Amino acid sequence: MDSSGSELLISERSSCGDSRPRLSVARRATRCYHDRVPPLLDIRNLNIEFPAAPRAAVSTQADPSRTQTLRAVRDLSFSVPAGGVLGLVGESGSGKSLTSLAIMRLLPPQARLSGEILFAENGSVRNLATLSDESMRSLRGSRIAMIFQEPMTALNPVMRVGDQIAEALLAHGATARREGEKQAIQAMSDVAIPEPDRRARDYPHQLSGGMRQRIMIAMAIVNRPQLLIADEPTTALDVTIQAQILELLAQLRAKFGLAMLFISHDLAVVSQVADQVAVMYAGNLVELGSKHDIFHASAHPYTRGLLHTVPDLNTERGRPLETIEGTVPPLHAMPRGCTFEPRCGFRVPQCARSLPPLVEVAAGHWARCPVVNS
Repeated sequence: MDSSGSELLISERSSCGDSRPRLSVARRATRCYHDRVPPLLDIRNLNIEFPAAPRAAVSTQADPSRTQTLRAVRDLSFSVPAGGVLGLVGESGSGKSLTSLAIMRLLPPQARLSGEILFAENGSVRNLATLSDESMRSLRGSRIAMIFQEPMTALNPVMRVGDQIAEALLAHGATARREGEKQAIQAMSDVAIPEPDRRARDYPHQLSGGMRQRIMIAMAIVNRPQLLIADEPTTALDVTIQAQILELLAQLRAKFGLAMLFISHDLAVVSQVADQVAVMYAGNLVELGSKHDIFHASAHPYTRGLLHTVPDLNTERGRPLETIEGTVPPLHAMPRGCTFEPRCGFRVPQCARSLPPLVEVAAGHWARCPVVNS
C-alpha cells in the first residue's frame, strides 16, 4: 500500500524482521502486530493455494501473476492466547474452515500451504506447517482437537458412540481398552449426556442432533487438549439446543482451561463466547480486535455491513432487512487490491491498487482498510 497520502502509516523494516507497515500515532509507541507475548496458537502470514482449473486460468480483473493458482487464504495472521477464545467470523467461502483444516494439517493433497502456524507446547514453540506427519499425528486429537461442522458426517454410522470416543484415547496410546471405555463414559458425563453408560452403546442415528454434537465435543475433550477448534458447532441446531451447547462449551473451557478457536458466521453466537474477534472476507483478515471493539466500534466497512444486516429489537418490522450489495468474488477473479473494494461504498482509488496492510487503528484493534487508516 502506498502510504504517501497518509501521515499515520510508515513502511520500514520493523522489529518483526520483515517489512511491515506500522501505525504511528501521537503519544503511542509504533509497533507491529507480532510485537507481543507469544500466544498458544500464532498464525503468521498463512497462505493456502490450489492449482487453477484450465477454465479458471484467465481472469479479467485478477492479478495476471497469480493465474496459475487460486489463493483461498491470503496473508492471514491472528493468535489465540492460552485460555482465551478467538471468534473467527465471515461469510460462507471466506476461508474459515479451510484455516481450521490447515491448523489440523487436514488439507487435501493438492493444497499448497505457506506461512507459519506456531503452537506453544511445554515451553517450546513448534511450527505445525513444517512438522513431520508422525509428530503432527501425536498432537492432533491430543493437544489440538476439533469439533467438525456436521456430526452425522464426522461420526462413524456403524460404530457405537462410546467406542468412537474411546478410540480417540487409544489412538494416542494413553490407556488400555477397558480403561478407555471408562474414560469415554466419563467424557460423556462431562458433556452432560444423561445415562452415559447406556448411551455409550448407542449408534449415531439413535441420538438427537444435540446429543450427537455433545458426542463430538466429548471426543474432542477426552484427551484434555490445550486448544479446541470449534467449526460451526451450533449451525444445525435449534436455538434452545444451541444455547445449551454454548453453555456447555463455556463450562468445559472453565473446567479444563481450554483455549478455543470458535468459527462461525453467526455474529450473535460469537458475541456470547469470544473474547477476541477476527473477521475474514474472501480469504483475507480484514479486522481484528476485542469483542467490544468489533461489536461497538467496528472500523472496516465489511464488519459494519455484517453488523447492520443483523436485526435487533429496535428494527422496524415493516422495513426490509439491510444487505451488503454484490457478491463475494470468485477465487479465479480476485481483485488486485482490497477484496471488498468492488462492494464497498467508501472505496477510493487506492483500494484497487494493492492489498492494504493490517494496521492498528486503536490500542489492540487492527483493520485492513486504507480509508480507515488514513
